[in-house]
Amino acid sequence: MARKKEIFKQQILDVAYKMAIENGVDSLTARKVAEAADCSTQPIYLEFKNMNDLRQQVLAMIQDKLQSKVFEESFTGDPLIDLELSYIHFAAKHPQLFRAMYVEGKFGSANISDFSMEIGLKKLEESYPENGFSDEKKRNIVTGSWIIATGIGALVATGMIEINQEQMVEILTAQVNDFILNDRFSESQEESTFEEKEKRSISDMLG
Repeated sequence: MARKKEIFKQQILDVAYKMAIENGVDSLTARKVAEAADCSTQPIYLEFKNMNDLRQQVLAMIQDKLQSKVFEESFTGDPLIDLELSYIHFAAKHPQLFRAMYVEGKFGSANISDFSMEIGLKKLEESYPENGFSDEKKRNIVTGSWIIATGIGALVATGMIEINQEQMVEILTAQVNDFILNDRFSESQEESTFEEKEKRSISDMLG
């Protein structure tokens, strides 16, 4: 009996996973999952604490797929740039799921943030072994990469821009180099001339 229960739970997860990939997380309601699995809602609530429990287990499956396959694709030979390109391609191929995970935070912002940062730091180390960067600098480089890739991914996913891979690589590489050279986001970074002028201008306007 225990074996049958586990198999049935996996069947529900497989159905829910496919639904999330194809239609986004909003499709994961008890009624819709039951219809897709050709069962009543009762088995779903027997196998899972609630629908959030089901969504979190589906997220774990998605993260495993992203980490083991999607984010391991090679385009340029630079692991960090390849990660960003994979991320953008994921956004273009699965726009609803991308928005749910990385824009709307429907799977939990902290969970997705930790997952993405862990992968980003790993790829940074592969791109720049023995780099001597501080932990703060590493996180800042990855954060900057994530911001730029998310912007490109969101624009590509909605069809608002047309950009080829060569152009993406140029932008992504420039961002990484800039953060390495200029300590962007660092607490010790000196205020830029533009920021100083902007603050003075606002101060003058306020009298």
